[in-house]
This record gives sequence, structure tokens and C-alpha cells, in this order.
Amino acid sequence: MPTARLPHLPILAMLCVLVGALCVGAPVGAAGALLNTGTPLASARDRQAAFTAAAKEFGVPEEVLLAVSYNLSRWENHGGAPSFAGGYGPMHLTHLDSVPSQNGKGDDVARAPRDTRNVASLHTLDAAAALLGLSPDVLRRDPAQNIRGGAALLAQYARAASGTLPAGAGDWYSVVMRYSQASDIRTAARFADAVYATIHQGAARTTDDRQAIMLRASAVVPNKPASVLALSATTTPCIEGPSDGTVSCEYIPAAYALNNPNDLTNYGNYDLANRPADGLAVRYIVIHDVEGSYDSAIQVFQNPTYGASAHYVVRSSDGHIAQMVDTKNVAWHAGNWYVNGHAIGIEHEGFAIAGATWYTENMYQASAALVRYLAASYGIPLDRAHIVGHDDVPGPTSSYQSGMHWDPGPFWDWAHYMDLLQASSGGTNANIVTLHVSPSNNVQTVKDCAVAGTPTITQGANFVYLRTAASDTAPYITNPYLSSDPLCASNWGNKAVSGQTFYRFDTSVADWDGIYFGGQKAWFHNPGHNTYTVAGTGILVKPSGRSAISVYGRAYPERSAYPHGVPVQTVSALSNYKIPVGQIYVAFGPFKSDYYYAPVYTPTLAGSANQDIQGQTQYYQIFFNHRFVFVQAGDLAVVP
Repeated sequence: MPTARLPHLPILAMLCVLVGALCVGAPVGAAGALLNTGTPLASARDRQAAFTAAAKEFGVPEEVLLAVSYNLSRWENHGGAPSFAGGYGPMHLTHLDSVPSQNGKGDDVARAPRDTRNVASLHTLDAAAALLGLSPDVLRRDPAQNIRGGAALLAQYARAASGTLPAGAGDWYSVVMRYSQASDIRTAARFADAVYATIHQGAARTTDDRQAIMLRASAVVPNKPASVLALSATTTPCIEGPSDGTVSCEYIPAAYALNNPNDLTNYGNYDLANRPADGLAVRYIVIHDVEGSYDSAIQVFQNPTYGASAHYVVRSSDGHIAQMVDTKNVAWHAGNWYVNGHAIGIEHEGFAIAGATWYTENMYQASAALVRYLAASYGIPLDRAHIVGHDDVPGPTSSYQSGMHWDPGPFWDWAHYMDLLQASSGGTNANIVTLHVSPSNNVQTVKDCAVAGTPTITQGANFVYLRTAASDTAPYITNPYLSSDPLCASNWGNKAVSGQTFYRFDTSVADWDGIYFGGQKAWFHNPGHNTYTVAGTGILVKPSGRSAISVYGRAYPERSAYPHGVPVQTVSALSNYKIPVGQIYVAFGPFKSDYYYAPVYTPTLAGSANQDIQGQTQYYQIFFNHRFVFVQAGDLAVVP
């Protein structure tokens, strides 16, 4: 999932006018009118008290402060680590000096990062720190100071708009809109509506660092500005989604626009296509998590400067869905251009390391209903070779492997999700094992290695650890592209996940199963040889010759397939991976190679250079390690 957001400044300026000049702000150094230095600070270990103290200090209604934070972070501090939009702490205060260019597209074009140091909406952390007279690093690390910074910003926005603080909690609606940093009024109002719905319903939870926080329900009626009341009360329904009433789905288009009129390669956030009529078959549905909030994802995808998008975003609290890209078009979400061309991407509100904090039953139910609809529409099999996580997607070349994302992470309940999809329960071949690992009966320990010094996390998980021998004292297997602690949640190299399918080459009397995994022999504990597995199905393949064979992160055509004028794409093997002679893997296919050529921004598909270039080289997709890979059919022999 991408890591930054840039505002579309002309629209942001229009928003400021529409909501009452909220963007006309006092200088960030003018903290004297906002900061009451006589108010005692709450302990960093008592976040509820920190909200109470900050609300009193800056004159912000406590229920407003709590609800804003809840909708952006669920009151979490995440150990001081940023969200995908560069937001820190309970108040999601942003600091992002640059973003990679078009990082979601996953092609081979190298582009310089975009400088965002002068973008105010991406530096609210700096503005809040200046108001408090503190270092931004303090607000990154200290949740109590982060909460004070958010309260100070809310108060500043209010005073900048009207010269004074609003009279009652309901009168802070426009200020909440401004705090969203949204690039258009409708998105800002949607965030404010969610905040006031939280106030009305109340909320309570214990954070990952054991802070018990409560927002009591309160019948506050928001005082919406005329500009919001003038908006249509109805939403635009999804272009593509279930019509049986099983989900609530609206259409909120992602940005497709040039960032520089003099550079047609500098655009966002997706490419025009006409799948599958143009030959570009839709084969996968990729499950992501946002690494942030629903609203932050929508704001990012509405901004072409960020360079990323997904077709859908699912909200945690109620399963509400926003469709942002037509499924016929190619969204930039998987970090692999080949997979993007053949996939539909669905983002889910939340953080992978936080797991069940965000992955609610409402979310699972709505997402599964959407996937069933899309799979039926495009003829996509309901199995884990085709309904995949972002963490299943390989890097397109060797240089991408270590940096590929690992969402939705170890706490996404794949077993439950596939049951909701009414997926096949398995097969009849005892030598093919499909992992069926439910968090309800599989407790594992991982580390949040994004933040130094955080404690281990022990809870229900969707994976089994893999070792080099049939013993719980044997070393974990390793991956040549990874060097982190084997317990890191982000270290996908030693974890086999529910739904993945492998060839079982052996079993031990001590309830261990051996599988071929990433070119290695790997073992996992499986009591009775069926606690975490069911019999599977699939095509079994092995190297056809007398030497190890290469695997690939994309299934590109041979050189002769490319028409004149189209740059030939390198068929590049993943250099540190091989399948040794004699090892057997489960495969799907074969299918012909192709490459979707979409090099520049084009206003319409008609008359553009966009085309799907199809080759004669055939590939199989195999379950290789934690991620799938592609293997050329000519290198394989099918095992009877």
C-alpha cells in the first residue's frame, strides 16, 4: 500500500471558500492564543486523560477530539510508525517530504520522488509542533503530545475561520471538515459525517498498547454549513457491485489526470483499458489493507500526484464500500504491472499489524459479497490461487522482492473469508495439501518490526511457521531476499498461509509435514497431519530436465511478439530462486504470456497507444513460497 498523499491545491482552495474560509490560518508560530501552558499534561500512559486534558487546554469538545482520532487511528499510536499517508499517532498528524512517483504501477520506469515539503496538508505534524513549541519528533513518539497537537490544530482552524471557538460540539462540523485535509468538499463532509456518527453512537476499545478509552454516546446534532447542505443528499451508486442489497456501495472516482502538461508520463492514478474485451483477462482479485483509514485512502486515490489507486475501498465499521476505479481499467495497487493488468484491487481500512482491531465481521461480509459478485462477473475461480493477498504477489524482478508489501498480514482470517466466499473446501489428493489455518485454533507469536523495541504479539494467526527439520528447535527456513528477524510479521519468508497449496513430500511420526517451499524442504507442525491442512487439488509440475529451473515475477512475452515502436520488456528471472530437480509444486494454467502497453496519459482509450501484446510463450502459475511465481511451461513436466 502506498505511503503518501498530495493535495490538489485548486480544489483545496475551493473547499476553503465553500466551508467558510477555514484555510485562512494564523501563522504556525502564533501559538500564544492557542496554548495554555498552565494546563497540566496527562501521563503518556493514560490516553483517556490525555484527551480530556487536551480538550480542556485548547477549548475543543472532548467528544469531537475523541471521535476525530477514532476515525483516523482507532486511538492507536502504532509505536510512532507512520500510516501509508505519512500520518503519526492518535491524531494522524502528517509529515511527508516526498513520495515515490507512481509507485503502485509496478513497471520498470525509474522516476524521481516528488518533493512535497511545501504541501501543508502533508505537514500537519510540523504545524502542530510549532503551535506547541515542541520538536516534531516529540509528537511522533509521545501520544499525549500528539493529542495536544491535534487539539491545537483544531482550535487554530476554528479561530482562523471565525476568530473564535465554536459555541457547541455540533458547531465544529466545518472545523472537522478542515482537519480531514480532503481535497474536495464532498470528501471532507463524508469524514465529518463519520465523526459525528461516532459521537452519536459512542465507542470504546482497548488499544494495542493496553489503553482503555471510551467515548460516551451523545445526541449531538451537527451544524452543517450551507455549502454542505447544498450537496445532493444521495450518493452515486457503484458502477459495479452487488445489486441485491447485501452491501452499501457508492462510486467515488479516483483521479485520472496529468500532473505536468509537459510530461505525459507524469500522471495518476490508473490506466485506461477495456478488460477483458481488449484481451487483458481479469484473473485475480487482490486483497489489501490500507495501512490507514478509509477516508485517508479515498483522499489519496483522488489525488493524481500520489500515483496509486485501487478499484474498491471497504470501511471497517459497517462494511460500506467505495468503488473508485472502473474494473475495466487497470488500477495501480499491487506493485507489479503484470499482476495489476490482470487484477482487481480491493483495499480494506486498517493496519496489518493491528489485525482484528480493524478487520470486523461487517468488513468480511461486505468484502466477500463484493468478491463473489466480481468473480461471477469475470469467471474468476474462488480459490487462493486467484483470490490473493497483496502479500501473495511477487515482485516483478529480483530488485523488488524484499520491498514488496505484506498486507493484509498475519491476522486476516483467510479461512473464514474463503468460507464466506463459498469456496471449494479442497480435493482428494492426499499428496497435495491446502492449508486451512484458522486464527481461532492457531496462536502464533510475531513482532512489529517497523517499530524498534515493541513487544511481541501473541494471538490467533493465519499462518504456520516453517522450519528446516521436523522439530520445534530446528532453525526457521530463510529467504535469500530477506534478512529480518524470523518473528517479524513482515518477514513472509518462513510463513505458509491459509489457503496456499503445496506438495507434501513426507510426514513424520511426530506430527510434522514436509513440503517443497521456495526451492527448499520445509517442515511445519500439523497434529494428526490434518489439523492445519485439507487434501488439495491442482496440477503437479516439476523441472523437465536435469538442472534446476528459473521462476519469474511476471509472465511477459518473447521478444518477437512486440510490434515496432513498443519497447521490448525484459523476461527477467528471479535470480535467487530456483526449483531444484525432483521438487514438485502445485500449478495453475497454462496461459499465454502478455504485456499491457500503456506508457502515457491519454484522455480517451480510442486512438491511444494502449494495447495488450500477446506472445506464444506459455506460463504456469505456481504456489512457490509465501508468494506465487510464474514458470515457463517449456521448463516443466506435468506429474501424472
